[in-house]
Amino acid sequence: MTFDFDKITDRSNTMAIKYDLAAVRGKPKDAISLWVADMDWPTAPAVTQALKKRCDHGIFGYSWPDDRYYDALKNWYKTHHDFEIKKEWVVNTPGVVFAICMAIRAFTKEGDSVLIQRPVYYPFSNSIVSQNRKLVNSPLVFKNGRYEIDFEDFERKVIEENVKLFIFCSPHNPGGRVWTKEELLRLSEICLKHNVLVVSDEIHCDITFEGHQHTVFAKISEEAAWNSIICNSPSKTFNLAGLQFSNIIIQNESLRRAFKKEIDRTGYDEPSVMGLEAAIAAYSAGGEWLDQALTYIWQNVLFAEKYIAEHCPKIKVCKPEGSYLLWLDFSAFDLSDPQIEDKVLNRAKVWLDRGTMFGIEGEKFQRINCATPRKILEAALKAICTEFAED
Repeated sequence: MTFDFDKITDRSNTMAIKYDLAAVRGKPKDAISLWVADMDWPTAPAVTQALKKRCDHGIFGYSWPDDRYYDALKNWYKTHHDFEIKKEWVVNTPGVVFAICMAIRAFTKEGDSVLIQRPVYYPFSNSIVSQNRKLVNSPLVFKNGRYEIDFEDFERKVIEENVKLFIFCSPHNPGGRVWTKEELLRLSEICLKHNVLVVSDEIHCDITFEGHQHTVFAKISEEAAWNSIICNSPSKTFNLAGLQFSNIIIQNESLRRAFKKEIDRTGYDEPSVMGLEAAIAAYSAGGEWLDQALTYIWQNVLFAEKYIAEHCPKIKVCKPEGSYLLWLDFSAFDLSDPQIEDKVLNRAKVWLDRGTMFGIEGEKFQRINCATPRKILEAALKAICTEFAED
């Protein structure tokens, strides 16, 4: 079966954050929206069919995962990541950010240090600061258009700040790195040495490109598995964010018990039945759709790279190894970060994520979402390149 990713679907007036909040957030109403990390095309037909079938059933009472869900999840991880999951390891939450917040509350106290690596997905910072923990940053090193880990700085910060928890982004958002096994092992060894618990956000794990393979952090070693909480969801892979459903994998029983206890304190209990049905269908019958989506996204990446090189080569593209997010470097221009933002948003009329949202290390960068029909991506790139071509 062939899926049509070129078809443009009107998402206006669908309560979509990406489109319907422009005026509320002070953005131009007519801006091309490529900021939020969701896709601009429908999910896999198998998911839609499963949801329609559930709607026809007509009863949406309290629900709980059954063996269909666990079998689908286990088979997906085995097939795509060569990682064996046991049913008892899995905890469901409404989302990965929710799970990260629960981990912070369960395994640290107010005033404790939590480490991240900026530039990185901005809710990490918000989750730490809003819960009165100390945010510790070990910045990634930007080298030849690619991010690397400064392991010496990482360990020094862990020691000096008495870090209790490390929130890791794997694959990396916004830089698109798919971390190697060697990098993961070294991080794990440092964290184990200094008793630092790892929370690994792996929500982009299914979106990797040729030559790069995601490694589940818990697969690195038995010790790493015992010292980590793996966060994932079908939301990025299958465009299901609005269904509020995530898979949190915790092998260590004592950690899992403490994590679930913290969730219980929020009053959250049963997962969404529609989220469950969607996850089962996606993991059971969405593989072919995903393969074609990844091919299309990669072609979009190559298209963007070529278009920018031909029309405005001063903008540098950080080619992603994973995720459908492209990190654009505007540092070659003699412009301040606010000036770059003004030209992209108010003059080119393209709404992207400003790099400084991910930390000061993202200054003079912008993040663009490539999971969109090519005509939309081309229109956005044309507007940006036209605006910057004369600078």
